[in-house]
Amino acid sequence: MRDFVLTAGILERTRLALESSLISAGVRTALLIDGAGNILSNCGQDSAEIDAISLAALAAANLGATSQIAKLIGEEDFSLLFHKGKTDNIHFSRIGDELILITIFREDVSLGLVRCRVNDISATILKIFEGY
Repeated sequence: MRDFVLTAGILERTRLALESSLISAGVRTALLIDGAGNILSNCGQDSAEIDAISLAALAAANLGATSQIAKLIGEEDFSLLFHKGKTDNIHFSRIGDELILITIFREDVSLGLVRCRVNDISATILKIFEGY
C-alpha cells in the first residue's frame, strides 16, 4: 500500500464495509488499526465498552513480537492470531503491510465464518485505502 491521506470518505467507507461484513455476521467489535496502534475505525456493539486505545497499542505490539517469533522459526511472518476465551474470542489479521484488523466475537459465531469474512473484507479495505 502506498502512502495515503486519511479522509472522511475513506473512514466512512471503511466503517460501512466493516459493519456490513463483520458486525452484521455477529462480530461484536471490529477495530481497524495501523501498525503503530493508531485506531482508524472502531465499530460494533462493544465499541464503547472496551478500552480501544489500550487494545490497539497492545495488539500492534503483539503482532510485532509475533512477527519476530515467526522469523526465529524460519517463517516470514504470521498473518493472523487467534485467542479463545470462555465467552469471547479475538482474531487479529494483517491487511497489507500497514493495517491490522481486530475482531471480537462470542462463541456463538464460528471462527470459520469470521475468517471468511475477514478475508473478504481485507481485500475491500485495501481497495478503499488504495483509492479504487
